[in-house]
Amino acid sequence: MIRSERQLMEQIDSNLLLRWFVAFSMDDKVWNHSVFSKNRDRLLEGEVSHRFFAQVLAQAEDADLLSKEHFSVDGTLIEALASHKSYRPKDEEGTPGGGGLNPTVDFRGEKLCRDTHESKMDTEAYLYRKSKGKESKLAYIGHILMENRQGLVVDSQVNQTTGTAERELEVDIVDPLGGTQRVTLGADRNYDTKDFVEDQREMRVTPHVAQSDSTRHSGYATSQTIRKRIEECFGWAKTIGGLRKSRFIGREKLDFQFVMTFAAYNLIRMRNLGLVSC
Repeated sequence: MIRSERQLMEQIDSNLLLRWFVAFSMDDKVWNHSVFSKNRDRLLEGEVSHRFFAQVLAQAEDADLLSKEHFSVDGTLIEALASHKSYRPKDEEGTPGGGGLNPTVDFRGEKLCRDTHESKMDTEAYLYRKSKGKESKLAYIGHILMENRQGLVVDSQVNQTTGTAERELEVDIVDPLGGTQRVTLGADRNYDTKDFVEDQREMRVTPHVAQSDSTRHSGYATSQTIRKRIEECFGWAKTIGGLRKSRFIGREKLDFQFVMTFAAYNLIRMRNLGLVSC
């Protein structure tokens, strides 16, 4: 893994494949690492990832690939680039456990509360447990909205793991879908809450949330079948797109990577379907 801009510039300088990828000849001088860092910050400020994502979606829409009626939504945890040992009291200074590269930290009997504790490596990352019996991890949560016709991602963003962020943020993602035409939204049991369902209905969205009731109509069953394809999106992003663990400190940089990854996913998906040339 390339861990810094300085290492990246060294790799580009010596690797012919990377030189070809960034359109450098064998004699071209690579960028200065500090200049590269400043340019990367400009990409964040200009929301380049979201603009690129929108252009990919526009290409899919021109090819009449996107459903305007049926969607699915879900979220996934992305491990933060911070160790569990970095989660310390906010007022604590210095390195715990006597210092060293791998200090000894004992959490037994200590209440780890977000109001009093934070990660010293990534202050925006929260400690989160996916379910009972699972270990707590410093993580972010990534959300995507998928249209159900071709399985293309139509919206994506990253938020902090507040415990209710998954349902709250989906309201923001789904809100643009509302209008004069009613649409359906498939989701798993995490979204089966009164507030979420009422919010969707107010936006003229019919929520098809996973439930144990097997007597529901055929449209609900279809939504529940197709929504599982959203796991293919997350699986590709984590294994091919490198999103199993963040490579950046902070939510903003991770969001940039997250959005760009799903823009790439859409391009590959459209190419594999043979519907557009990329």
